Amino acid sequence: MLLASAAASATAAPSSPVRFDWFEYTGRDDVFAAPLPAGQFRNPILTGFYPDPAICRVGDDFYLINSTFSYFPGIPVFHSRDLVNWTQLGNVIDRPAQLEFAGLGVTRGLFAPTIKHHDGLFYVVCTLVDGGGNFLVTATNPAGPWSDPQWLDFDGIDPSLFFDDDGRAWMVNNGNPPENKPLYQGHRAIWIQEFDVAKKQLIGPRSIIVNGGVDLSTKPVWIEGPHIFKKDGWYYLCCAEGGTSIQHSQVILRSKAPTGPFVPWEKNPILTQRDLDGNAVHAVTATGHANLVDGPDGRWWSVFLACRPFQNGFQATGRETFLLPVTWTDDGWPIILPPGERVPYTLPAPKVATASPAPVPLSGNFTWRDEFDSGAEQPASLWLMLRNPKENWWSLTEPKGSLSLVPRAEGLEGTGNPSFLGRRLQHAKFDTATALVPPAEAGVSAGLALFQSETHFYYLGVQRGADGLVVFLELANGGKSVRVTQAVAASAERIELRIVGDELAGEFSFRADGGAWQAVAARADLTPITTNAAGGGNHFTGAVVGPYARREP
Repeated sequence: MLLASAAASATAAPSSPVRFDWFEYTGRDDVFAAPLPAGQFRNPILTGFYPDPAICRVGDDFYLINSTFSYFPGIPVFHSRDLVNWTQLGNVIDRPAQLEFAGLGVTRGLFAPTIKHHDGLFYVVCTLVDGGGNFLVTATNPAGPWSDPQWLDFDGIDPSLFFDDDGRAWMVNNGNPPENKPLYQGHRAIWIQEFDVAKKQLIGPRSIIVNGGVDLSTKPVWIEGPHIFKKDGWYYLCCAEGGTSIQHSQVILRSKAPTGPFVPWEKNPILTQRDLDGNAVHAVTATGHANLVDGPDGRWWSVFLACRPFQNGFQATGRETFLLPVTWTDDGWPIILPPGERVPYTLPAPKVATASPAPVPLSGNFTWRDEFDSGAEQPASLWLMLRNPKENWWSLTEPKGSLSLVPRAEGLEGTGNPSFLGRRLQHAKFDTATALVPPAEAGVSAGLALFQSETHFYYLGVQRGADGLVVFLELANGGKSVRVTQAVAASAERIELRIVGDELAGEFSFRADGGAWQAVAARADLTPITTNAAGGGNHFTGAVVGPYARREP
């Protein structure tokens, strides 16, 4: 249950809510244009900003979660029976009091959660970067409610639990190198420590099981995202290596004991695209952070993150979730993709008796529309907000059939919680639009924001001016946002705003009361909302787009 609205400021009366009638998003990427052959599935299985996938199996059911960094609600929980079609059940972090994100940059916050199931209980371990460290939450139902966080006292990121057959459990994670003395930039280690299941706490000594990576002599960087699984008497340690940009890869090691010694496969990596041309048409890059699972068809499968650049390495959708089958060598090593092979966009799906339903499209080309008429108190599951709210600044019931946003002074460029709901940008080519009742007050604006970070976003807004309504386009491109263009609109009861993206070119337009569309910017540069502009390989989130309301400075 969200907190009650805060009292109005003593210096200014609260602004009246701005009403949005509907929101629509359409994706139209070329790679998804051809019909999907029977028995095949498309990659990515989750398009858009769904990084760091972690998966677990419970009977015939599969559950998958992703990183969400400083967005709220945090860590979506998906369910599937065929590994291809996924339905969101809820979110692990769905109560504002569970964690605090205020003051965190958009790419800080929740890193690389993992999900496990043991004796009727689901476990998620994760890192709140810059906000408290590593924590554990549990639930009997993956849809929630999830517990409040229990903090875990160890350094590093990317924690993952492993429950062994003998009843013991172990926590692995990316941590500091030996004696906290890195030999080079990016030198990290994988640590292990026993986890007391009954007390939900770490016990015994903590030790390093991988120092640096597969071969320390080559100065490998950023060994991370560790997962232990067991097969045929072997303990396999699956890790990412090389950093999460274009040098990303997945490596495998194994041992006869969870504490090691772990021996790397001589033919590592088991997945990478770094040796291929990332500028080729429909290239996939930055593959890694993989998690392996015994699938519904008797085969092993892997989920992993990767990117889809569309032009000279540029992309705005962020790191997405892909699926590939795993093959095993005769001597017991898993391979996700042989060297030199590109990640396929279509391939045979797991053979299952009944495919999972897909009520909300998450892959391929599609149109998604929200009429804001569900009657629920909370927005639909695809909507995100920046950081956890301290007050209710939205309503889906007053009036019914619309989304009402209270304009507040908190802006997109800050590290608070603005009056903004965003859904993930899932395509390089897209159309998105909304209809709203223009703000009644001067000093208030509302419209559509296309947001990549606090320093990189577009805002197509409408406000009252001396001569009527003003539709304007605002851009933040590495610093404070500035108004780049505007147009005067006739008085209208409804304004529709539209953003059309075509890779690096965008059109921002409006129409009044159902009239003709008028361009505010017919050929705007969308480079500022790409991950490349916002921070390159160190920028971990994709763009989001949606309704925004603001009290003007």
